[in-house]
Amino acid sequence: MKTDIKLSEFELDVMNILWQAGKASAPEVHEKIKLDKDVSYSTVKTIIDRLEQKLALTRADQQGRTIYYAPAIEREALSTPLLKGFLKRMFAGDPHKMVAQLLANEQLDNNEIEQLENMLAAQKVKNKHSTKK
Repeated sequence: MKTDIKLSEFELDVMNILWQAGKASAPEVHEKIKLDKDVSYSTVKTIIDRLEQKLALTRADQQGRTIYYAPAIEREALSTPLLKGFLKRMFAGDPHKMVAQLLANEQLDNNEIEQLENMLAAQKVKNKHSTKK
């Protein structure tokens, strides 16, 4: 699976719609994206065609003349390298600085804090087991 794909912010917006929907036609993507962006249908269709050329999307179905597109790559295949690059560029590769910035600027409710605590506890267990090998 190709994971070195570079996507623009707009392309990521389209991908997010398709990751959420599973599959969608260009008119459906346009309807969703125009809630946040003032863009024409032809612009959205151009982005979809570009994503198909980059092998990020595939034609999943066709009903009459309507083509349905689906993601050809998993969200994690893009988010992991993007996050690593962001961490390196914005926080000099230091995850502590990134988490501190997040906590300083986001109002987390108790449920979100508990989820973070559970993730940290799971990471501690994982680290403990990896050092015993």
